[in-house]
Amino acid sequence: MAIDLYNQWFMSSAPEAFRNARAGVIKQVISAIKYFDFFRNISIASLREHPEYLSVLRACTAPPLAIDRLVGLSGTTRNMVCSLEKGKLPHKSSQDQLTTSIRNILQIITKLIDYEIFPWLNDLRSPSAQMLNRSASIVADRVSGALADPIIRNSQERRQLNAIDNYLEQKGYIRLDYADITSIDQMPAFSYAHHLNVPVEIGGKYVNMPIDMVIQPQYSGENNFPLLIECKSAGDFANTNKRRKEEAIKASQLRHTYGQDRITYILFLCGYFDTSYLGYEASEGIDWVWEHRITDFSAFGI
Repeated sequence: MAIDLYNQWFMSSAPEAFRNARAGVIKQVISAIKYFDFFRNISIASLREHPEYLSVLRACTAPPLAIDRLVGLSGTTRNMVCSLEKGKLPHKSSQDQLTTSIRNILQIITKLIDYEIFPWLNDLRSPSAQMLNRSASIVADRVSGALADPIIRNSQERRQLNAIDNYLEQKGYIRLDYADITSIDQMPAFSYAHHLNVPVEIGGKYVNMPIDMVIQPQYSGENNFPLLIECKSAGDFANTNKRRKEEAIKASQLRHTYGQDRITYILFLCGYFDTSYLGYEASEGIDWVWEHRITDFSAFGI
């Protein structure tokens, strides 16, 4: 049933989710092309002003450059490239280091720019609207292809959160905004929140751990600590077993911080999760609820 539910969702909804995301990417690509004067002025100053366009520039080369390939060719660091693509200038880098890294990155990109996608660069003319849209669509396909898995995962997560929302609302639960929560163990009864940052102690320091959904039923065990829910979906068996340690590490850090008996960490599953995955999670004291059996949340007092 879990696999059937995932496959039905994928066939009916994944194409639309991808198309919507791709439409947004096309707009970003057109914006980047125009910003860099139709790729006739890709300078250090321009990339410093809009570092988030680096992800578009990587897709404009022949062949398109993955992050690690660009790092290797430019002699910079992965942290530098990832920070730029998030729209940030690394604050730990000196101005000279930043300038050198961006210069090296742009030397690689300008050398590998795909002139077949941007034919106007051959004769220094400006592209027509039709030519610009064609070029942007090609680049957007490249960017969207690289983002396909995250796009699908994010869309699935939204659907899973909506499923729990509907279940909780039928039972009279109230959704809280992040600003309404001063402390995770002070949430009122019959309340819940999405994407709540829960402080955990790691190496003597507290860091925020994002939890997909935090639910406070009327009774949730010792000291009224809420239930912690992670939404997980998967389109194949291989990736789930590769990533199964992630939940175990999270659960261990939460128990170390708040106490073994206070933490109820539940996986909300849809898709390809086999007995190997489930057995591993069970051995780590992690329970789960299948999406197609959402009423099983009642076993946890929800």
